[in-house]
Amino acid sequence: MKKLSLSFLFLLILISCNSTKHVIEGQHMLTHNYIFVDSVKNTNSELQKYVLQKPNPRFLNMPFGLYFHNIGDHNKPTTPSVWGEKNIRSYNFIKNIFSEKQSIAYANYFIGLNNWFLSYDEPVIINLNKIKNTVNNLSAYYKNEGYFKSKVNYKINKDSIDKKGTVEYHVKKGKATVLDSINFRIESDILDSIYKASKTKSLLATGDQYNDKTFRNEADRIVKLFRNNGVSNFNEAALGFYVDSTRTDYKTNVDFLISGSRLEEEQGQYVNKPYQVQKVTKVNVNTDYSFTQKDKTPSNIITYEGINFLARRKIKYNPKYLAESIFLKPGNIYKDTLRNLTRNHLKALKNFKSTNLIFSQVPGKSDELIMDIFLTPLEKYTLGFETEITHSNIRNIGSSAKFSITNRNAFKGAELLKLSFLGSYFNSTSGPGWEIGADASLEFPRLIAPFGLNNLVPKEMSPRTLFSIGSSFQKNIGLDRQTFTFQSDYQWQYNSKKTIQLEIFNTQYIQNLNINRYFDIYSSEFTSLDEVAETYDEVNNTSTNYPLSDDIDTQVSEALSFMNTVSNDNSFKTTNPDDYNTALDILNRYKIITSDFLIPTLAYSYTYNNQISFSDNNFSFFKIRVANSGGVFGLISQETNSDDKKTFANIPLAQYFKTDIEYKKFWNIGSNDVFGIRTFIGAIIPYDNSDIPFTKSYFAGGSNDIRAWQTYELGPGSRNTGLEFNVGSLKLLTSAEYRFDIISKLKGALFIDAGNIWDITGSEFVDDNASFNGVSSLEDIAVGSGFGARLDFSFLILRLDIGFKTYEPYLTGNKWLKNYNFGDAVYNIGINYPF
Repeated sequence: MKKLSLSFLFLLILISCNSTKHVIEGQHMLTHNYIFVDSVKNTNSELQKYVLQKPNPRFLNMPFGLYFHNIGDHNKPTTPSVWGEKNIRSYNFIKNIFSEKQSIAYANYFIGLNNWFLSYDEPVIINLNKIKNTVNNLSAYYKNEGYFKSKVNYKINKDSIDKKGTVEYHVKKGKATVLDSINFRIESDILDSIYKASKTKSLLATGDQYNDKTFRNEADRIVKLFRNNGVSNFNEAALGFYVDSTRTDYKTNVDFLISGSRLEEEQGQYVNKPYQVQKVTKVNVNTDYSFTQKDKTPSNIITYEGINFLARRKIKYNPKYLAESIFLKPGNIYKDTLRNLTRNHLKALKNFKSTNLIFSQVPGKSDELIMDIFLTPLEKYTLGFETEITHSNIRNIGSSAKFSITNRNAFKGAELLKLSFLGSYFNSTSGPGWEIGADASLEFPRLIAPFGLNNLVPKEMSPRTLFSIGSSFQKNIGLDRQTFTFQSDYQWQYNSKKTIQLEIFNTQYIQNLNINRYFDIYSSEFTSLDEVAETYDEVNNTSTNYPLSDDIDTQVSEALSFMNTVSNDNSFKTTNPDDYNTALDILNRYKIITSDFLIPTLAYSYTYNNQISFSDNNFSFFKIRVANSGGVFGLISQETNSDDKKTFANIPLAQYFKTDIEYKKFWNIGSNDVFGIRTFIGAIIPYDNSDIPFTKSYFAGGSNDIRAWQTYELGPGSRNTGLEFNVGSLKLLTSAEYRFDIISKLKGALFIDAGNIWDITGSEFVDDNASFNGVSSLEDIAVGSGFGARLDFSFLILRLDIGFKTYEPYLTGNKWLKNYNFGDAVYNIGINYPF
C-alpha cells in the first residue's frame, strides 16, 4: 500500500510537470523576458518593474506553483450533483452505505481539492497588448531619463511544439539631452523674498543630464520651502516647468515658473488670491472627540499658554503636559514640519485612537489660521493576553502565557502604567519545570530627571522615560534562579533615523536557590570530576573519593570538598597537572555559575535605522551599546568576600565593561526577493577581580544565531568541550541570507552563518585554544549553511531552518564538510526572521 501511494504521488508529479498542460493551441506560455539596451543584455532589476507580464515564479528553476495548478483540471465538475453524474459508482457507494448528505460531502471534498490545486499560479500566456504597453513603459522611462529620441521595439520568439515563448525588448537609447539655460520666474514678491532668503541651491544645473526625477525633486523642494515658511496653501499646481524640445543639439532650455496666486471659490465664483504668509492665531484641542457627538457643544474649556483645551465631558488630560506635544502655538508662522511633528507627537503618546489636525482661515483674514485638533481617546484600561508554544534543545515542548493590564493617562499626563503577570510550564530531561513572574512599568512621554536635566533634550525629539520593577522565580530551570530587576531608561529620537537610549542604574539581582542541582544539570562536569577522583585515589592508594556521591543532597558538598583537597595538593599538581587543572577549572566554573550577583548597569545605546516602513526591504540598521556594571557601586563599597570579590550588601558585585555592535543591511533584488547580511561583535571585560555573570556572557548557536549548532553548543574557540552550556567573553557573528517566494504564503531561504565565542578575560583556568589570541584565532570561526522555509501570515512568520555544519574548527584534519548531512544537521523552529 505504501509503495502504491508513493507511485501514485510520483505519477501526479510527472503529470503536473507538463507545464503547458493547460495552454491551448495557438497560445504560448511566457518563460522569459529579455531586455537589450543598445544591443547589450540588461539584467538591472530597475527595468523589470516596467514589464507588465512576467513568467511564472520559479524555485530552483522550476515553477512549482504552476505544477500544483496543473494537477487540477478546469473541466472537472464544480457542483456535487454534476460530480455525482460523472462519478456514479463512488457517489452511489457512499450514498448507499451512509446517506445522501455524506455523498455530497464526499463530492465536495474532491471538488475543493481540485479548486485548491487550480488556485495556484496558472500559466502566463503571452499577451500582445501587455507587450505593447511594456514598450510604452520602457519608452517613457528612457525619455524621463533624458533620452528623448530613444526607440523601443519587441520580438516574440515562439516554439509551436512545446507551446512556450520568450519576449525580447530592444532599446536604442540614442544621445542624452542635457540642460542648457535655466530661467527662474517667481510672480509673487512674497514668494520671491522667501526664496531668496533661503539661499538654497536649485537641483537643476546647466550641463546636467535631463532627468524627470530631478524635476520632481525640485518641485518637492520648492513646495516644502514655501509651506515651511507660512504659505500653507501652496502646492505643486503653482509650479510650471517648460522644456524646449525643438532643439536638435541635444540641449534644452528650461523655464521654471512659480505662480503668485491661486484660484479660490468666493460667492460661487473663482477668483485669484495672492499667496500670503499665514500665522496660526488660534489653537483648539478637542480632547474627547467622537463622530457620534461631533455636534455637541463642549461643556468644559481650559486655556493654557493660549491653547484652548475642550471636552464634552470632563477634561482628563493635564493641559500643561498635553501642550508639550503641540508645536504650532498661537502666534507662530505656519510650518508643515511643525504640523507633522505635532501629529506624530500626539500619536506617540499611545493614548488616542485617532489624531486629526484641521486648518481653516479666520473669516475675512486670509493671513490668519485656526488649528483644530481632534483627539479620540483609547479605552483607559486595556487587558492583554499572550500565549505561545516554546521549544529548544534545553527545553522540550512547553507553553507560556502573559497577562497584562494597561492604565492610560494614569496621572493625567498621558502616562502608561502597565502591570504584567507571566508564567510558563514545560518538560525537560530533568523533569517538569515552571516559571512565574510579575512586573510593573510606568512610561512618561517626557524626561523625568532632577536639576533641570530634562531640558537638555528638546521636546521635538520625543523624549520618553520608562521606570519598571519586576521579579521572576524559576523551578527546575537551571539552579532555580530568582531575579529582581529595576530599570530606568531614557530614550529620544535624535531624528527620524537615529535613536538615543540611556540606561541609568538598571539593576538586577540574581539569586540561585538550588545550587545542589549543579552537577545534575552539568552532568558532563560531574563525569570529568569523577574521573579525576579515580586518578586521585590511584595516585594516593586510597578509595575515599571515587566514585563521587551522586546523591543530590550530598553530591555538591562532597564534590566541593574533593576539589578543595585537590587544589591544596601540590604533589598531585606536579604528578598529574592535567587532572589538577581539570578539577580547578570545574571549581572555578562552579563558583561563577552558582554565585549570586548584583548587576547595576549604566549604558548608552545609539541606533540608526533608515527603514521607511515594515514593507521596506532596502534599508540599513546599525546599533552600538556601551555598558558598565558596578562602577559606581564599586566606588561606594570596599567590602570583599572570601574569594576577594567586591561585594555590596554582602552580594557579589558584577564589575565589567561591555560593548555590542550590530550592523544589518538588506537589498530588494527584484520581485519579492531579498538579500540580507548581519554582523555582530561583542566584548565583555571584567575588572577588579570580578567574575562575569552567566546571564551576561555570550553564547553561540541557536535559531537566531549560528543555525548549524544548538544553543550553547559551539565554542569557545576550537574547543569541543562537551559541556551543556558553553559561554565566552568575546563574540563574532556574521550571516548572509537570500529570501524568496515559493508558493503563495510559503517562502524559502538560503543562508550562511559564521562565528564563534572566545575568552578574553585572561583567566588562568581557560585553555589556550579557548582564548582569543589575535588574528590566528579567526581560524576558529565556525561556518554553517543551509536552507529554510517560512510561512508568512503578514502578522506572524513561522520559520523552519535546517543548518548544516560546514566548517568545524574543533575537528582534527579536514574540517570542511565532514559532517555535512541531514543526520548531523540542526533543525531550528522559530518565529519571525532570524535578523
